[in-house]
Amino acid sequence: MRRSPFRRHFGSWSFYREALSVALPVMLQQLITSMVSLIDNFMVAGLGDVSMAAVNISNQLTFISIVMINVICGAGGIYLAQYKGANDVAGMEDAFRFKALFAQIAALFFFCLCWLIPENMLGMMTAGNAAKAELVAAGVDYLKIVSFALFPMALSMAIGSSFRETGAPKVPLLVSVAATLINTAGNWLLIYGNMGAPALGVRGAAVATVIARCVEAAVFLIYVRRSRPDFYAGLATLPRVSRKLVREIFIRSVMMFLSEISWISSETIMVALYNGRGGAETVAGMAAGNTIANVFYLLFGGIWTVSAVIVGGSLGAGKLDEARVKARWIKSGSIAGGIVIAIIGAGLSVILVPLVFSNLTVNARAIGLGFIFVILAYMPLWCLLNALFAISRSGGDAAMGMYADVSVNTLIFVPGAFLLAFFTGMGPVAMFAILKISDIAKYFVARHFFNKERWVKNLTSA
Repeated sequence: MRRSPFRRHFGSWSFYREALSVALPVMLQQLITSMVSLIDNFMVAGLGDVSMAAVNISNQLTFISIVMINVICGAGGIYLAQYKGANDVAGMEDAFRFKALFAQIAALFFFCLCWLIPENMLGMMTAGNAAKAELVAAGVDYLKIVSFALFPMALSMAIGSSFRETGAPKVPLLVSVAATLINTAGNWLLIYGNMGAPALGVRGAAVATVIARCVEAAVFLIYVRRSRPDFYAGLATLPRVSRKLVREIFIRSVMMFLSEISWISSETIMVALYNGRGGAETVAGMAAGNTIANVFYLLFGGIWTVSAVIVGGSLGAGKLDEARVKARWIKSGSIAGGIVIAIIGAGLSVILVPLVFSNLTVNARAIGLGFIFVILAYMPLWCLLNALFAISRSGGDAAMGMYADVSVNTLIFVPGAFLLAFFTGMGPVAMFAILKISDIAKYFVARHFFNKERWVKNLTSA
């Protein structure tokens, strides 16, 4: 009996209930983080366009470090999820050692950059902006302080991602709630000097972030020491990570690194180019839009976690046909989720932007709202792309993402960004909307390699 097209592409409600049980805690954690980011920006926005723009530019730079640490955790997580499916505790411990050790090395590298060349990095991001001098001056203060948060954040990412990959996403959710509440309270106290605290402005926001990240890492450490999850290996044992596993992970992480560095580099170039279109209101407006959009991006985290746990677990258990079927269901569900988020997000944005960013100029708010609408229009496509990338990586195929990102970003996205910047007078929102059409080409490249099924592999038996 042949299945209907709907039943072929969409799983049963029991499957999506299982997927949601894994995804919702991750999405809720990201939602809480995004809402705190929204509150942070609301508080900083009260200081004016320049302060908010300076914090945003600094955070764009620290975001690069987060992406690189996430690559390390993701590469180790491919193996951790499959070792979980194979019930290999020693393998899980080794994968965790890799993540925790190399995440700290990456944090140290970016920390040094933030202290050695902060003016150069911020200057690159604001080239051509009418308020460049003010933005760089305010951004340096923030960037140097917030760089101290990289070390505890790297440890938290290694531990939190390991819980998610082993099917226990509620633990990082609860820890995240505590950390974000501390961050919000710290901002309220230190940005404006409430309850007798010093009024530190943007530096206060940075200090609050450092405190919250330190508390988050401390809570994670206390919890894993007491609960002893299967993946946890004491920090003193990190140098004992298997060299064979390190070599295997590095082979895959190099491809993941190329993919992510291609993506983040192209995004950074685009941001630097459209930051030059106007003054502080342009940077502040795009920052406001991106802050709201982060709430909608929560779906991406759910897609990645579901793919790692469900598809990666099936592959690790040697159930290859089952993994193929579930991967197809995840792809279809991702598109549907993107459509729902786009519809709901459009209505919420019209309310949130004027309400949250009332202290910004009218031009800044208009830019932010336009930016959000463009993002929502692309959400279904981006959800499908995330599903393709996540499923492929769950089976160790990092090459697909590398081919799709590097080819499209190098040949279409970056050249297009320079052409629009130097030969047109269009604003930042229009630039962003046109450049992101290139993601359609990225989808076709990704689909081509995805259909080769190089990801259908049990890594634990290799």
